Amino acid sequence: ILKTLNSWFWWENIWMPINCTWAHFVDRDGLVFPKPHQLYATIPYAFVLLIIRFFSERYVAIPLAKALGIKNVRRVKPQPNPVLESYFRECSKHPSQSEIQGLAKKCNCTVRLVEKWFRRRRNLEIPTVLRKFQEAFWRFSFYLISSIAGFIFLYDKPWFYDIWQTWVGYPFQTLLPSQYWYYMAEISFYWSLLFTLGIDNKRKASASRAVLAWIYLFFFSPSQDFLAHVVHHLAAIGLMSGSWCGNYVRLGTLVMFVHDTADFWLEAAKMFNYAHWEKTCNVLFVIFSIAFFITRIILFPFWILRATLYQPTYYSTTPVIAYFLFNGQLLILQGLHLYWGYLIFKILRRFIFLK
Repeated sequence: ILKTLNSWFWWENIWMPINCTWAHFVDRDGLVFPKPHQLYATIPYAFVLLIIRFFSERYVAIPLAKALGIKNVRRVKPQPNPVLESYFRECSKHPSQSEIQGLAKKCNCTVRLVEKWFRRRRNLEIPTVLRKFQEAFWRFSFYLISSIAGFIFLYDKPWFYDIWQTWVGYPFQTLLPSQYWYYMAEISFYWSLLFTLGIDNKRKASASRAVLAWIYLFFFSPSQDFLAHVVHHLAAIGLMSGSWCGNYVRLGTLVMFVHDTADFWLEAAKMFNYAHWEKTCNVLFVIFSIAFFITRIILFPFWILRATLYQPTYYSTTPVIAYFLFNGQLLILQGLHLYWGYLIFKILRRFIFLK
C-alpha cells in the first residue's frame, strides 16, 4: 500500500509540465536541481534551531529584558493535592461555589483554602511577562536575520525586479546554494514553531490537534488564534516543501521574503510593550501595520499571486495538478492575511480614534 501511495504521490503529471520526468532532474552540465529527499534534513535542523533558541533566550533575551526593566516574577506554587489537581485538569479551572464546597469536604479543608489553591494553580498557567519577552525576542531575531539574508540573496537576481523571470527556463532552473540554505532555514523554523506550539504563549494545545486544525478552522471557529497559527505553519511548510519538489524555488524565495519583512516589526513592538515603553511600542506597531498591508494585502496578491495564477498560462496550455495545489495553499495564506489584517485594522482604529 505504501509503495502504491508513494508512486501516486510522485507521479510526474502532478509535479511537472508535460513530457517531463524525474530523470530530467538529475544534476548535469553544471545544473543542480532540488531533490525531495533533502527536505528530511529540515527535521534535525529544526532541533538545531531549538537549541539556538534555548541559548539565545537564556543568555541574550533575559539580560536584555532586565536592562529594559522587566522583572522575573516568581509565582507561588499551591500545595500538592491530587484531588484538586485531578479536578483542575479534567473538570474545570474555575469551579462554582457549590463545587468548591464539595471539594473542600472531600479534601477535609476549608473553602477558603480551596479557593486559594485554584487561584494559585491558575496563575501557574499564565505565562510571565519575561517568558513572553523571550519568545518575542526569538521570533524577532529569526525574522530580522531571515529578512536581511533574503535581501542579500535576492537583490542581484533578475526575478526580484521582474516577476516574469521566475518562469524563464522553467522547469530546468538550477538551484543556487543561497536558495538551498534559505529554504532549509525557513522550513526548519516553522517545524520548530510547530514542535513548541503546546508550550508557547497563547497556543496551549496538543500536537495531535494540528492535523484537525485545517478542517476545524474553516468549518467551526475561525476566530481561534491557536488554530490560525497551526494552519499558517502547516500551510507554510506544505507550500515551501511542495515548491521545493516542483522547483518553484524562485517564486518560493520571493514568498518567504515578502512574509518575513513585516513580522520582525511586530515582534519588536511586543518586546517594548512588555517593557511598558508605550510610545516606542506604538511607533513600531504602526510601522508593522504599514509593512503588513503593503506586503500581505498589496504585494502578495497583486505581485506573487498574479505570477502564480496568471503568468503560467503563457508557458503551458495544460496546467499540472501542482498548479492547483500550490495556488490553493497560497490562497489559504491570503485568506489568513485578510483575517489578520482585519484584526490589525480594528486595533489601529481603536488606537487612532479612542487613544
